[in-house]
Amino acid sequence: MSTIIFSLIIFGILVIFHEFGHYSVAKLIGVKVEEFAVGMGPKIFGFKKGETVYSLRALPLGGFCKMLGEDEDSHDVKSLSNQSKLGRAAVFAAGSFMNIILAIILLTIVFYSVGTPTTTIKEVDKEYPAYEAGLRPGDQIVEINGQSIKNYTQIENIITTNKDGQLNVIVNRNSTLEELNIHPKFDKDLARYRIGIVPRSESSIMNAVTSSIHQIIFLTGTMLNYLGQLIIGKGDTSGLVGPVGVVAIVNEAAKSGLLPVIHLAAMISLNLAVFNLLPIPALDGSRLFFLAIEGIRGKPVKPEKEGMFHFVGFVLLMILAVFIGYRDITRFTNLF
Repeated sequence: MSTIIFSLIIFGILVIFHEFGHYSVAKLIGVKVEEFAVGMGPKIFGFKKGETVYSLRALPLGGFCKMLGEDEDSHDVKSLSNQSKLGRAAVFAAGSFMNIILAIILLTIVFYSVGTPTTTIKEVDKEYPAYEAGLRPGDQIVEINGQSIKNYTQIENIITTNKDGQLNVIVNRNSTLEELNIHPKFDKDLARYRIGIVPRSESSIMNAVTSSIHQIIFLTGTMLNYLGQLIIGKGDTSGLVGPVGVVAIVNEAAKSGLLPVIHLAAMISLNLAVFNLLPIPALDGSRLFFLAIEGIRGKPVKPEKEGMFHFVGFVLLMILAVFIGYRDITRFTNLF
């Protein structure tokens, strides 16, 4: 029961941040927000303040920010359809932007709590290539394959993309530069290439924020690469999970304490940001896509036609959600 409550809290926070992004930018440019809702389905309760109804709905998955003229033709000065293309683009992108901000905040909490990994080595695994090549605790990695190293995320990224290719590593050892050649080794348990090092960590707000931003950039690139592999039919779909799967993962993370749950929430928030920017019907990315079409054509697609496009897309997304939900139930039931 506590896992479900944890999951609902996470979903609620993610939705509130996302929809508040749309809401705040819409208000900023003068668009009338008719309803700000957390959840979907029947309304449990709500109240009206100013021109906006604030509501809580029965299904704790998702939410929405209903704006005047969003899917209909309106000549009202406060209509979304009467705003500039730049203004509308800002409204549509603001939800994902807020989820990225939330992910950075959550990762900053994690990095500050456990310490930010630095480019100085704390431990070297004797069973991995780094030790064999001569890397030792206290060494600071300053360059790999000619690339200057500023943070530990760079090191991870280079090792991952390089796979088993040779790494020419320059380290600072007692104020003297040493050159080492290392071939990463594939770790079957972690399903990635490693050289067998553990970085030294330090707690600093500035370093925690910087590391969070670098981690977001790295993970976003990884997600986009994965999506690209899916599109060309080479991606593994076993990693795709829906709400049921997320609850199961939260359950596992909660066993290790609060910080893993916070880290998981950051990952979900980033996934939500990236997914929402894809040009899929009913998502923010498709609305940005229609704005691009408007820019090319010189006139907008009729709101009714665009609205129907998003409605059909929403129905298809719900069907996909049911399919993934069923698969999650068969895969994760034993974890509860």
